[in-house]
This record gives sequence, structure tokens and C-alpha cells, in this order.
Amino acid sequence: MPDLRATLGRLRLCNPTVLASGTVGYGPEYASLIDYTTVGAIVTKTITPEPRAGNAPPRLKETPGGLLNAIGLENVGLERFLSEKLREVATVPAALIASVAGFTVNEYAELTGAVTAREEIDAVELNISCPNVERARRPVWDDPEAVAEITRAARATTEKTLLLKLSPNTADILSVAEAGEAAGADALVVANTLSGMRIDVEAGTPSLGNTTGGLSGRALLPVNLANVWKIAGSVSIPIVGSGGIADPGDALEYILAGASAVQIGTALFADPEAPGRIVDGLAEYMRAHDIESIEGCTGLARKEKEREWQRTTAD
Repeated sequence: MPDLRATLGRLRLCNPTVLASGTVGYGPEYASLIDYTTVGAIVTKTITPEPRAGNAPPRLKETPGGLLNAIGLENVGLERFLSEKLREVATVPAALIASVAGFTVNEYAELTGAVTAREEIDAVELNISCPNVERARRPVWDDPEAVAEITRAARATTEKTLLLKLSPNTADILSVAEAGEAAGADALVVANTLSGMRIDVEAGTPSLGNTTGGLSGRALLPVNLANVWKIAGSVSIPIVGSGGIADPGDALEYILAGASAVQIGTALFADPEAPGRIVDGLAEYMRAHDIESIEGCTGLARKEKEREWQRTTAD
């Protein structure tokens, strides 16, 4: 059996599949549908300091090639997560990554310190993809300095693996990625959803209650794959590819482009068995190509492209 173990900072996963935040609730809700023993890790629904009711419905809208969502970070808040939800979440037989989102630097630091103080939590994912209400005209994900400040503050509160989830809704994702690495992130999740919307032509109103939402699913794959390729050439920390992954081939594209692991999200709604099939497909690919470990697959396409360039310049 090929070695499928993946490393993200101090976190060692049994395989490179991670279930994305918001797609399996807190985790146990999908235990009857998903075989968690086939999964490397799950990311919880994003936790905020106080409970949030989320956005007004409708919150979901199918669209060609994907899904629009505008959930609005609905969650039970930090206190109830730690006192109630975590006992249930800890029963999931996979590594546990807590997703957190604040609206100030201090809130990110406090959330990170509080969740990683619990032994059940293996790592934390900083969700910087929600708008910064203090600077509404420039959201935090578009500002390398703000991202660095949040990352440094969170880093100071924990020694556990710190993942930074980037947004593709920026003209310069590379600068944001480099800022996160310099500030102490152990790994980068590339990337969250793209902003999008639909309009109900009969009603003459936006299809989502929040007007706009995040586009996930198959249409997002080429966008975030290009972002992984770009970032992998400039950072030294691991990358977790995310966006449109539904089968082994999709996962392999991200890994060959430079990702050490992949997040599976929207595909779970149609195919809860996708993670197991992806793991089996990765192992089959590795056997067919005589590759002993999944780490040996990371960035292979980049290396081949470099060899091709060297041959061309030599000629």
C-alpha cells in the first residue's frame, strides 16, 4: 500500500483528504453518511466569539457548474462549541481542525487560544474570508498587512498547526500568501469561494437573501488550481488545495500543482462517498506510477514543467 500520509506543520494526517469547513456541520451530523475512517481530517463549521443566526434565506442556490451559498457564519458561538459540541465532535475518527473567524485581531487570537487549549483540537484554520466590519471598503483577505497581523496574533497563542484559509477574491493572492507565511502560518488553504450571484427573473430579485454569495463546486477548480500553482512557486510551507474537487483526478491536479493535501466540500452534498473514492484513486495512481509516498507526488507537474523549460533553453 502506498504511503498516503500527509504533513501540515505539526499535524500528521493518515491521508491528504480534508473535509472543508461548513460542509459537514460540526462533524457528527454526517456520521451516518460519511465513513470518517477514510478521511484525513475534518474542519468544523466556523466558530465566532458569539452565536450567529446567519443570513436571511434563501441561503443556497444551484448554478451551472457549482453552488452559491450565503450562510453567514451561522454557529453556536465559542462557549457552546467548547461546552457542548466538542464532546460530540471528538467522537469523529479523524484529525480535528477548528475553523475560527473574528472581526478584530484580538478576537482571532482569543478564539485560536481557546480552541487549541483543548486536547481534542489538533489544529486551527483561520477563516479570513469574512468581511472585516472595521474596514468595509477593503476586506481583510485583500490586505497582506491585516492578514499578517491576524496570523501573528493567533500564532502567539498556540503551538499547534495554524492553517490560513485564503480568498480568491483578491487581485494579489500571492502577496497575501507570502504575508501569512512570514507571520507564522504553518500551511495555506488555497482557496475559499469566489463571490457570485443569481437573479430570479420572475420575481425580479436576487436569488439569495444576502444578494451575493460564495461560488463553490466544479466551476471553481480551474481558478483555485491556478492559485495553487502560483503560490507553490513562492512559499515553502504546505498548501491545501480547495475548490471543485469531486474525484481522484481533481485531487491529483491540485497535488501535482504543489498541494500537500486537498479539501473536499460541495461534492459531499451529492456524493458522501467521494473522500473514500478519492483516497482509493490516489493509491491506484501511485501504484501505477511506482510512487511510494503521496509527498512524492506534490509538485510533480511543476518539476516536469521546469525540466521542459530547461530542455528548451538548452536547445
